[in-house]
This record gives sequence, C-alpha cells and structure tokens, in this order.
Amino acid sequence: MMRARAAVLRQTGTPMTIETVDVGPVAAGDVLVRIRAAGLCHTDLEAIEGSLAVKLPAVLGHEAAGEVCEVGAAVTGLAVGDRVVLSWNPHCGNCYYCERAQPILCAQFLGNGPLAFHFDGRPRLSCDGVPMHQLMYLGGFAEYCVVPAQSAIRVPAAMPFDCAALLGCGVMTGVGAATRIADLRWGAVAMVIGCGAVGLSAVQGCRLAGAGAIIAVDPNPARRQLAQALGATEACDPSQAIEAARSLTERRGADVVIEAAGRPESFRLSVEVVRPGGQVVWLGKIGVNESVEFRWGSLMQEKRITRSSYGGAKPAQDFPLLARAYLDGTLKLDEMVSARIQLAAINDGFAALKRGETVRSVVTFA
Repeated sequence: MMRARAAVLRQTGTPMTIETVDVGPVAAGDVLVRIRAAGLCHTDLEAIEGSLAVKLPAVLGHEAAGEVCEVGAAVTGLAVGDRVVLSWNPHCGNCYYCERAQPILCAQFLGNGPLAFHFDGRPRLSCDGVPMHQLMYLGGFAEYCVVPAQSAIRVPAAMPFDCAALLGCGVMTGVGAATRIADLRWGAVAMVIGCGAVGLSAVQGCRLAGAGAIIAVDPNPARRQLAQALGATEACDPSQAIEAARSLTERRGADVVIEAAGRPESFRLSVEVVRPGGQVVWLGKIGVNESVEFRWGSLMQEKRITRSSYGGAKPAQDFPLLARAYLDGTLKLDEMVSARIQLAAINDGFAALKRGETVRSVVTFA
C-alpha cells in the first residue's frame, strides 16, 4: 500500500475534494502507475453532474498517462520506468464478444463496470479503510493508480505526458472512428459534427484516411478555425451544414458523417446530411434514458448508422502508432491542449469545460 493525493467525488453536483487515499494492493496481474497527466473529459463531467451513474465515493479520470513504478509478479512485457498510456477498456479475451473482436462489449468489462472497482471487481483504492470507486477501471485523477497490466500501453519515451494522456480516450475515439469504424474511401467527402476533443481527432482521422474534403461543423467560430488548422478543408455553422455537403457532392450529401457533439439536434443533422447509401458514425451521447426523435425519411435510402464508444480501439496496437504519428508531426495534439492545470484547480477546469471554453484541459503531476 502507498498513499497519494486524489480528486475525490463524494456527491454528484458538488466539487471534488483533494484527499489522501491509499493505493493498492498490486496483485500479480497489475501494474502501479505514477500518473503524470490526466485529461478532463466530458464523460468525467457527466459523472460529476450525475447524468452518468457511478458509485460514490469515487476517483474519476479515465484519460491518463504516466510511468510504471511497480509490476505484479505475473506481468510480462512491462518494466519499471516504462512510459504508458492507460486504456479504459480492459477485456477478458475469451468471452463471446472478445472472440468476435468486440472488446468494448466484453462480458467481464460490462459486468464489472457498475461495481466501479478494478477489472477483477475488487477495489484498489481506499480512504480511512473505506473502499473508493474508480471510473472506468482507472481513477486517473490521482498521483498513482493500480490497473490491470493490459490497460497500461507502452509508448515511446519521447512522447510528452500531456499529449500522451489524450491518446487514451478522446484521440483514440475520434481517430479510430474515421480509420477503423467508418468506411471512408480515399477522396470521399466527410463531415464531422462537433469540434471538441473527439471531433477534432475525428477531423484528423479523416485526413489520415485520405478524405478528399472534410467539413467541420460547430457553432463556435474558434473551434471551426482550430478544425481547419488540424485538417478540415471546410468549416461551417450547423445551420449551413446541409448546403455545405450538397455543394461539394452534386447535391448528394456527405459520404461519411461523424457525429461528436452529443446533442439531439446533431444526431438529427447527421442523418439529414449524409447521402443515400452513406454512413453515419455516432460518437456523442446523451443520457441513456433520454429519447431522440427523427424524421423517418431521413433514415431511409440505405443509410447505415453505427454507434461507437471507443473508435474500434485496439490499444496495444493503436496507442504506439498514434504516439509515433504525433512524434513525426502527422498527428497534431499540442493544439488541442487548452490548459495545463494542477490537481487543486480541477474543479475550475471542469467549470471551464462545461462553459465550452476549453477543448482539453490536462492535469499535470510533478
């Protein structure tokens, strides 16, 4: 056991408190990671506000990077000092879904998720003897965390921690949506709705996949400008999206539309703007019990709709590839980091995220 500072959520709708927690034990298949950077994601904000149910008290944070400082007795392929990005999707590898290459649907992953502890269903954090819950098997808003070895993915030592953290969720989801989920053909017309961290990553994924035109849609002019700096060839307000897509496609509509805003109106727009026979990939989300209404005609004409939570992630393969793409200048991440903050300022960071002032604030640990 060791002690570490962590941001603890004890009641939804209230600020997190900075407390000292006990970290451990490190089981045979675990690694202890010293967290060096953790991104502030909308999923964490949903947990704070209560729209995403998580057991409390909890340490949030699921987009993080750090260095290995202890390995369990059964761990191979990782060593003390390795720089790692954490994956929030550990999986068993042998259930019905894992055998069909759908680890995001792993029976153990989904079954133990509501417990909000480690992947084996047991806690690895506590405070004054009381077990602390972990969001999405990690709990990255702490100086240290214990994770299953498969969740700690080694990346090149040259990868800066603040940018590495983004790979663990927002970047993987967005880039993966364009390169793994979407049937995005070379020269196709793609549209990305919503230019937060996930949407901006999807823009870059479309660029990497060879899209001929990439239309970034967002009501915020600054976000549209950033999207163009990262690879969008066009940018517009949502009210102009349908005409923008038609003007580039002889009135057909976009070949692929990636929705990353998570609003009812953006889901509706995504199916209105895609061409007949085209594909829509939904990355955004609303409350699980909320409803979205559609004009039935917008769903016709052989349109295909796919919902993706993690961009088809294969972390062991994808995180090192994304890191190398950053290091060679192909993938741009510095531009997406709006602020680097200390753990004590985490509540202010989430307030700024809610106001739409930041793409990604990153908590950095010394």
